Amino acid sequence: MARGHKRVRQKPAAESPSEFERLKRLTLRYLARPAGGAAAGVVALLVYVYLTLPDVRPLRDSNPPTTAFMELRADEARAKGQRSRHVQRWVSYRNISPDLKRAVLLAEDSAFWQHEGVDLEQLQESLQLDWMRGRLLRGGSTITQQLAKNLYLSPSRNPIRKLREWIIARRLEAELKKARILELYLNVIEWGDGIYGAEAAARTYFQVSAADLGPEESALLAGAIINPRLLNPAHPGTRLVRRQQIILRRMGAVVPPAESMDEFR
Repeated sequence: MARGHKRVRQKPAAESPSEFERLKRLTLRYLARPAGGAAAGVVALLVYVYLTLPDVRPLRDSNPPTTAFMELRADEARAKGQRSRHVQRWVSYRNISPDLKRAVLLAEDSAFWQHEGVDLEQLQESLQLDWMRGRLLRGGSTITQQLAKNLYLSPSRNPIRKLREWIIARRLEAELKKARILELYLNVIEWGDGIYGAEAAARTYFQVSAADLGPEESALLAGAIINPRLLNPAHPGTRLVRRQQIILRRMGAVVPPAESMDEFR
């Protein structure tokens, strides 16, 4: 569970060399073959990917008008000759229920306070399993990684896309406060067909604002994130109710970032 939320995080101006090196070593273990030429090629590719990533600094105080994931959904609708649905209403961090923050942190990233964008222990375990399978399958993404993918990338599972996700997540953590990362995440994630963000989801499923969500509704919304197009919080099936009950039992121990985002850096 989330602990140590009183610690002060130093906000580096750029990517930490030690973290970059750790990511590089993990990537090499996953991608590189014994041949030295192949390893050199991977390092060159890693450097190229690192230098062509988006600048996340505007997200400190500006909300993105759209995301890569929203554009993907719009493209899918156009390919079918349909009009894409887009229901979204931005709300500030203080206007999102603390119950929803706790529920989402528990369901999606219980180590939110312990990592700097990438949970390296979980990542290493995922890569080892994927290496044995011969392809990238397992998840293990933090909320920051999910935000990086949602804002800038495609949902594909190819290793290069995953590498970009890891480095963008590290940049997000270096440039943004924890509360801002969670605020962005809760405003852009998909919560049903064309439904984006906590405010749209709260009003669509429960006819209340995101600020007025209680524990039960919050746990249903958090439980539905895993498959938002199939799991309907307004009409929960057995699977979603089971997830809701697990989240309800445990969410009280989770500490979300404080409303005053200046407190956490």
